[in-house]
Amino acid sequence: RGEGRGFCSGGDVDEIIGRLVRMGTREVYDFARMTGACVRNLREIPQPVIASVNGIAAGAGAVLAAASDLRILAESASFRFLFTSVGISGGDMGVSWLLPRIVGLGRASEMLLLGGKVSSDEAAAWGLATRVVPDDQLDAVVAEYAGRLKELAPWGLAMTKEMLNRAASTDYSSAIEMDAFTQTLLMTADDFREFHAGFTEKRKPTFRGR
Repeated sequence: RGEGRGFCSGGDVDEIIGRLVRMGTREVYDFARMTGACVRNLREIPQPVIASVNGIAAGAGAVLAAASDLRILAESASFRFLFTSVGISGGDMGVSWLLPRIVGLGRASEMLLLGGKVSSDEAAAWGLATRVVPDDQLDAVVAEYAGRLKELAPWGLAMTKEMLNRAASTDYSSAIEMDAFTQTLLMTADDFREFHAGFTEKRKPTFRGR
């Protein structure tokens, strides 16, 4: 969640862009790889990530929100992928791979080429928002989602996220095989047995991520 009125307005013109124009090629390349690594880490950490989007999510902020597993938007929230408006490629920080997989190639092309404002209603209609809620309910709804995730098996959630990442760049038959290996692993783990024990004993299971 962003501090203040917005989620993240992107790179500061003076603090970031002003410094970049004074850097050499290698320094800029290292910076670009570093920002991309931030997004990759969001996708690869085992815990589900919830973006609580209040207000504007622009530039790098829009990419960070898009890279989250769940995106809960306030009604006042909006996205802008501003990269082409500052003279660089719209495909920054891996968003050229990520966004078409969320909203489709046509919508992603429009959003990354033109950099226009995407309202919360449009984000919901296009699949970029998991849910849109009134501004004063945002924190409560995000807390509800977080609570629901906490009740589930951590390893099962982690492997679901892993499979979603891997399946995006593999063929259908390979995805079926990966799912079979993953389910075999998890069905022989403690949490699967704990679910069965809880169900049999009519109690809530206690998952430990093992």
